Amino acid sequence: MRQVPYWQDSATPFAGAATGPVAGDYDVAVIGAGFTGLGAARRLAMEGKSVVVLEALRVGAGASGRNGGHLNNGIAHSYPAAMERFGAEKARALYRAFDDGIATIERIIAEEGIDCGFRRSGKLKLASKASHVAGLRRNFEAVHREADPDTEWLDRATLEAEVVSDAFHGGMLQRRSAMMHMGRFVAGLADAAARRSAVIHEEALVTARTRSGAGWRLETPRGAVTAGQVVLATGAYTGDAFPWFRRRIVPVGSFIIATAPLSEAQIAASVPGDRTFVNSMNIGNYFRLTPDRRLIWGGRARFSARSDQRSDARSGAVLKAALAEVFPQLADVGIDYCWGGLVDMTADRFPRAGQADGVWFSMGYSGHGAQIATHMGEIIADRIMGRARVNPWEDLPWAAVPMHSGKPWFLPLVGMYYKMKDKVS
Repeated sequence: MRQVPYWQDSATPFAGAATGPVAGDYDVAVIGAGFTGLGAARRLAMEGKSVVVLEALRVGAGASGRNGGHLNNGIAHSYPAAMERFGAEKARALYRAFDDGIATIERIIAEEGIDCGFRRSGKLKLASKASHVAGLRRNFEAVHREADPDTEWLDRATLEAEVVSDAFHGGMLQRRSAMMHMGRFVAGLADAAARRSAVIHEEALVTARTRSGAGWRLETPRGAVTAGQVVLATGAYTGDAFPWFRRRIVPVGSFIIATAPLSEAQIAASVPGDRTFVNSMNIGNYFRLTPDRRLIWGGRARFSARSDQRSDARSGAVLKAALAEVFPQLADVGIDYCWGGLVDMTADRFPRAGQADGVWFSMGYSGHGAQIATHMGEIIADRIMGRARVNPWEDLPWAAVPMHSGKPWFLPLVGMYYKMKDKVS
């Protein structure tokens, strides 16, 4: 079993990083070479701006290369609750922002010729208990009526054509959802930004920032740059140089395993629908097939802010047991990959984007960033250039998490709370 992300291990790494010291003066410095940062860098460079990207590790090393490979449309929250909080018009705008995010990815793939297996697979949200059916059905009815008619309710009798398991009691199908190979897309996005003259530095952690005239000076172990504008696109991997954001982002571990390739008979006996799947538990699981027919199975196996080999291996054992419980027919399938990463959670699990603490930013995707991050990078880039683009998260207040300075000491308590909710729901 390899303890590396499948997406990174099965993609050709980005090879266009700048060599030599980090230096120079730029119109815009982008911190973070994931979907958000590269989406912004590509857009800005296309418009003739001088752009430098500073990545602490390597392109796609963070959440963009460590996720479950889902591009799920619409908000993950209860839609009736969103309507109650924001009103019908705002809830619809938030839902459709994720649809726009997938459309942006699809457009960029076509424009840049990125070979990443993008496909409009559809997503199934599955009721894990009989008691969950009524609530999920109400959510479907609100979404179908108010925001997305391209949805369908599947009762238990019709689910078997999609997913073969006694663990599920009904499901909501959202047909606009998609999937792709995350490692190939992020490398292709970096290639596209570099072709347009964005300078991308890897192994360039930003350790300090100070004012420089009307802009900023950013220090790294390999040198420093100055820039008129800064885009912070680091999510759960935000460093000590940005304490304002660290007090508002809660990094939570998310863990994933990938099986050995399945036979067509095994697929037909487990996930014949070949979609993205998510269950309805608070501490839930998500799964999908890869292009080479592995089953990727992920979830919050443990409430931890650590992702290292020991932590990932412990979480992998939890995930393997959960996979066997849902699909006993796959209990003996080998596990070829096990990895973890950090998710940038906000208190209400909605993203935040705009300007704060002297920088532009987009983060807080709360486990649903793959579908919206590139799109938000483009929106931030356009706003920097003075263009009128609707930022759906701009007017959401964002208070600091009480007693939180960047290290979430309270996660075990949160995990206990959600485990109890899952038991009694």
